[in-house]
Amino acid sequence: MEAKEGGYDVNIPLYLSHLNVTSALKHSQKQGELSLTISDAADHTKVQKAGKVEHHLWKKRESAGSGQKAMNLVRIISGLPNEKEFVYGALDKLIAWETEFPLIAAAKALRILRQRRLWKRVIQVAKWMLSKGQGATMATYDALLLAFDMDNRVDEVEPLWNMILHTSTRSVSKRLFSRMISLYDHHHVPDKIVEVFADMEELGVKPDEDTVRRVARAFQMLGQEDKQKLVLKRYQSRWKYIHFNGERAKVRRDME
Repeated sequence: MEAKEGGYDVNIPLYLSHLNVTSALKHSQKQGELSLTISDAADHTKVQKAGKVEHHLWKKRESAGSGQKAMNLVRIISGLPNEKEFVYGALDKLIAWETEFPLIAAAKALRILRQRRLWKRVIQVAKWMLSKGQGATMATYDALLLAFDMDNRVDEVEPLWNMILHTSTRSVSKRLFSRMISLYDHHHVPDKIVEVFADMEELGVKPDEDTVRRVARAFQMLGQEDKQKLVLKRYQSRWKYIHFNGERAKVRRDME
């Protein structure tokens, strides 16, 4: 029978008993530190979540406010005579008490007018924004070029396009080049299509399929069949989609 004293085995060396006690204390200390770490992390997560919620609510309020302003702007100019002085005067009055230009609201109003196909109003609002030094974005330019196209104001296109190229040379989007070529194709101006395409190539912007077809047609109309073939060879996709037995199939163009 092994003798024990004070709850300890007397046959176990003292230094081993000391190690056991020390290990138990260290284990207890680590458990406490782990609990504190978890608690701190939980508190930090709560702070982060609270911040996110506050930011989200602010964004929602801002979005709702700009939408109301946009609708108000559309309502006001829709009832005005179709003259620049009346429209600009009303828009200036509308923002007179704003601490800063309501760019988001104006951009939304422009989008609404575009959806309603009110091309003259799109032109007026876009020009007004640009006259204030605001909204000089590819989206505004695209809306303005489309409105010029639909309102048959082709004579106003070239000055705007030259300004865009001069101020935004390397950032002109493929979409804007496509818009210009589509506009000139719509109004049967092949020489202008070729000019825009030359700028497109110079800036290294690759045309989409519709643009390639329009450019090739422009060269054909100008009697430059060699350039027409070169454009098709260089840029036209080797593949096309056809409908076969009621299904959409991808085939090589040289297999047609």
